[in-house]
Amino acid sequence: MQGPFNRDGRRKPMGEINVVPFIDVMLVLLVIFMITAPMLTQGVQIELPQVTSEPIDSDDDNEPIVVSVDREGEYFLMVGGDEIQVGLDELSDRVLILLDRRPGSPVMVRGDRQVPYGQVVNLMSTLQVAGVANVGLISEPPPRD
Repeated sequence: MQGPFNRDGRRKPMGEINVVPFIDVMLVLLVIFMITAPMLTQGVQIELPQVTSEPIDSDDDNEPIVVSVDREGEYFLMVGGDEIQVGLDELSDRVLILLDRRPGSPVMVRGDRQVPYGQVVNLMSTLQVAGVANVGLISEPPPRD
């Protein structure tokens, strides 16, 4: 009977790797990521105004600081995927702290289309008084027919 042994009874080394356990682990990881990936996309529901405009060139080094206003008029600050609810009075302090840590980061405003224009202008004025030189507005492209 032939087997993995030499004539003198010692085992000879195998020249192949059993990859079946690795495939099982990869399939389990794939299923886990497929289930958890939709749960990771969280955020505030905002209907952005739809306008035709050119995208802004951005550096990959400076991730933007995004300030959002939802349809109820509440403010949210998003940095690095984390979104926290803040009041207008503490918003300027937090933005300044973030700009001290990462100078040159652009500050962008996302305003729901149902929010009154005056509230978005008030937010932009608060950011300007806090020392933010340039504030950008985020919009969505209109749907293509």
